[in-house]
Amino acid sequence: MGNLKRNMSVNVVLVEPEIPQNTGNIARTCVVTGSVLHIVGKMGFSIDEKHVRRAGLDYWKDLELYTYASLEELYQKYPEGDFWYFSSKVARNFDKAVYSDRCFLVFGKETAGLPKKLLEANEARSVRIPMQAGQRCLNLSNAVCVGVYEAMRQNSYFHMK
Repeated sequence: MGNLKRNMSVNVVLVEPEIPQNTGNIARTCVVTGSVLHIVGKMGFSIDEKHVRRAGLDYWKDLELYTYASLEELYQKYPEGDFWYFSSKVARNFDKAVYSDRCFLVFGKETAGLPKKLLEANEARSVRIPMQAGQRCLNLSNAVCVGVYEAMRQNSYFHMK
């Protein structure tokens, strides 16, 4: 499956992220959990911006990061990928999914989430994080953290300390 450096890892996929501080926080989560960050499509900022690096601080140098022009490019690189799509607009709770030790957790941009057509095409692999009725959604970096730790829990935390 592709050329990831690790044998086991959670893969975080951000589709068109818009807020540099969120991406910086997600990068930090990826480094401390041994996860890999994949950024797809146009970003609303440059990854060289000080806001991204400040949020990721000393962790940025240790981040395993890949970028892609489109989801199709990511799918071509990892045709056997275990993809899970996170959205507040679907019914299945994230803890009901079974995540492999090389899963890809896909998150949409902050203002719009993942496209409706993508969720419809992947309905059986789309999950949500429960929250109070009438609330929009969690902050993206918090949602990523919830997803990553559930995938890690299901895989015995990849034998981390």
